[in-house]
Amino acid sequence: MGFIKEELLKLQDLKYRDFQAKLIPTIDFNHVIGVRTPNLKKLAKRMVKEKSYEPFLKELPHMYFDENQLHAFIISEMKDYDTCISYLDDFLPYVDNWATCDQMSPRIFIKHHSELLEHIKKWLKSKETYTIRFGIKMLMQHFLDEDFKEDYLRWVANIHSEEYYVNMMIAWFFATSLSKQYASTISYLKEQKLDSWVHNKTIQKAVESYRITEEQKVYLKSLKK
Repeated sequence: MGFIKEELLKLQDLKYRDFQAKLIPTIDFNHVIGVRTPNLKKLAKRMVKEKSYEPFLKELPHMYFDENQLHAFIISEMKDYDTCISYLDDFLPYVDNWATCDQMSPRIFIKHHSELLEHIKKWLKSKETYTIRFGIKMLMQHFLDEDFKEDYLRWVANIHSEEYYVNMMIAWFFATSLSKQYASTISYLKEQKLDSWVHNKTIQKAVESYRITEEQKVYLKSLKK
C-alpha cells in the first residue's frame, strides 16, 4: 500500500506537522507526516466509496500517525455495522494516541445501540489504554441521553487505572454526565466513589462547562478533595 503513503506525503503540511506533533506526546515526531484532518477525511470517504480500503486496513501496524488517522476515519465512514465492528476490533490494539482514539466515531453506531453496549462492556475490560478510552468515549457519546441507565455510571466508576489517558476520559465522562444526568451523577462525587485525581478533574471539567449552572458549580467546588 505504498501508494497511500505517497498520497499522504503529497498532502503534507510541514508547519501543521510541527504544530500537531507537540499535541501528541506519545508519538515519535518522525512518525508524523502532517496531513490536515479535512484532507484525511476526504481521502477516507473516497476510499470507502470506491471500496478500495481493505488492503490498507489489513496492513497493521502502520508506521505513521497519519495512516492511523486515515484508518480511523475509514472505519468511521463504514455503513455496515458488523463490518465496522470487525475492522474496529482489529485496529483498536494498535491505537497509540488520544487523537486517533477520540476522532474515531463510527456513524453506524447510532442505529445499533443494543448491539453496541455488548462491545462497550468488552472494551471497558480491556488492558489496552486506548481500547478502554474508546469504550468510555462511546458510552459517553451514545448513552448519556435518552438511552441512559444509572448502571453505566457504575461501569466507568469501577475502572481504576494508572494511565493518564484513561483517567482523563473517566473525568470527561463524569463531567459530561453531570451536565446531562446531574441527579444520578452527583452522588459519585458526594460519596467520593471516584479515585482522587479523577474526582478533582471531574469537578474541574464540570465547572468549566457552560451546561452546568452557577449554583451547581459552587456546590461542585465545595466537594473538591
